[in-house]
Amino acid sequence: MDRFLEMEVFVNVAETGGFAAAARKLSMSPPAVTRAVASLEDRIGSRLFIRTTRSVRLTDSGQRFLRDCQRILSDVEEAQEAAIGSHSAPRGRLNVTAPALFGRMYVTPVLIDFLRDFPLVNLNTLFLDRVVNMIDEGMDIAVRIGDLPDSSLNAVRVGYVRKITFASQAYLKKHGIPQHPSELEHHQTLQSNAVGSSNVWSFEENGIRIHAKANPRFETNTNDTIIEAVLKDFGISRLLSYQIAPYLGDGRLKIILSEFEEKPLPVHILHQEGRMVSAKVRACVDYLVERLRADPHLN
Repeated sequence: MDRFLEMEVFVNVAETGGFAAAARKLSMSPPAVTRAVASLEDRIGSRLFIRTTRSVRLTDSGQRFLRDCQRILSDVEEAQEAAIGSHSAPRGRLNVTAPALFGRMYVTPVLIDFLRDFPLVNLNTLFLDRVVNMIDEGMDIAVRIGDLPDSSLNAVRVGYVRKITFASQAYLKKHGIPQHPSELEHHQTLQSNAVGSSNVWSFEENGIRIHAKANPRFETNTNDTIIEAVLKDFGISRLLSYQIAPYLGDGRLKIILSEFEEKPLPVHILHQEGRMVSAKVRACVDYLVERLRADPHLN
């Protein structure tokens, strides 16, 4: 096997934390990945990984060799790009994931324009209301809402969204506008279970977190259904600000208890770290960052 390919396989096993994950990312069979690493270990005369049934981690020699391989492969890529021209067009398949409604409302229009500008790129999206493991599911780019755990991924913040409480104008006119979260127990509420379920809604008062029990009469697993029910004047609910932005703009829905909102949630674009980010990923990330940062609903 080509030495550079062996090094690339080794780097991907190290970065993904597993042979199977590296095989998926490289479109290789797991036995081929195992053979490549074994061949590399034989060639350099040193063990690179400590393997157990549950994990794969680098040896001390492997950690030093990883830095060298990353630098060498990066230099090779830069040399190739210099040979073909630094402004060669992005090409190939891209996989992008985002929360379902955010993906449909905000990410899809940007990606369609991106595809128009880069005709050599093909794109696949995975829009789900759960955290997608980018490595295991072969995602190149992810849009995440909320605070991020420490990881090996590169994150670019593009804006914020708020967790808001809202109702229709007609409902509030008939039942009154609650002035404090504690008054919600006297109102009809609706709960979205799209990402977990909690009948206890969190707020902040004078910098201290407080809670209100909602006792929802109506629960559903999709945010779209919640929006439809609130538009029909059925009660009060909570979602993220971007999810109901169109209905706030035309006056059909109204935010309440805004002075008790928790701190805004950041929106990030994620991709794998390193200098070896492909032209298609780099171009798409730049496109998403520019467009989403300019969106008034994310500021």
